[in-house]
Amino acid sequence: MSITTRSRGLALVAAVALVVGGSTTPASARTSVNATGYALQGSAKPADVTRDGRYLRTIAISGVALDGPAGITSVSRDVERLRRAAHRHGRKAVLLLSNFNDDLGDFDERVAHRMLTSPPARAAVIRALTRAARGFDGVQIDLESLRARDVDGLVAFTRELRAALPGKSLSMAFMASTNDRGYRARGYDLAALAPSLDRMILMAYDQHGPDWSGPGPIGSLTWLKRELRYFAKVLPNRKIDLGIGTYGYQWGRQAGTLTVAQARQRAGGKARWSARHGEWTAKLSGGRRIWWSDRRSLAAREKIARSYRLHGVSIWQIGSSGRLR
Repeated sequence: MSITTRSRGLALVAAVALVVGGSTTPASARTSVNATGYALQGSAKPADVTRDGRYLRTIAISGVALDGPAGITSVSRDVERLRRAAHRHGRKAVLLLSNFNDDLGDFDERVAHRMLTSPPARAAVIRALTRAARGFDGVQIDLESLRARDVDGLVAFTRELRAALPGKSLSMAFMASTNDRGYRARGYDLAALAPSLDRMILMAYDQHGPDWSGPGPIGSLTWLKRELRYFAKVLPNRKIDLGIGTYGYQWGRQAGTLTVAQARQRAGGKARWSARHGEWTAKLSGGRRIWWSDRRSLAAREKIARSYRLHGVSIWQIGSSGRLR
């Protein structure tokens, strides 16, 4: 899932009404789903793992990254603390492998391509990853910004990693598209990848952002449904998690990513709920504009996940989202 402070997520229901932003969502209108919360090392704290009671069933920890075509970064003490906190409180812990490059401030397709297209490099990364994943319940592949030239290599890597992880889950995060051509352009052959994966997470967010578009929702309900329609048509719905962001973006002066608390504070009395998009927005002075998604947004998206009978939802990221329940 995106690590440039992008977020992903969705929420579950309490036995009482949930009050968000002054409005009430009846508990009777919602039922529970499998919920995964993403924890970013250096940002999330062990307390974030348990803040929402029994809601989160899995904590996916980001984790390790490609360090050249034949290696990965080491598991930090921070990651181990998050893993222990998850297990101590009855959650599963999944280790994320990404191709995010801190120096670039983005995902590095070139290093992923060199690894994916070299059998010896794939084998070396898989050996390192299986060692790193000891103590974890599974691994999630989060290789983003790939290209069509990576399709075959990603399929081979996924199959080989699946064989190297007996007894552990294997999942993958997918950048969204609406057709097969779009997924292949992003490096994904959905039909070939599905047999090796226990979970397939559709990253249904970052429709808009200050670095690549004008102001707009993080992932409007209409856009989300359009992206999900094809994904759910060609894949077993029981394997799909709907990835949702719980964070905000600001355009104009001080443009960038906001936590939910920061977005609410800056918006103040100008915050407006958009039922059409299922998100909050505010127009501020100086041409500034904020859009953000919070637990009221999560409830709307959880409803969609239930309607498609998906496995569950994945929330990017705990720590910056505020309370989910």
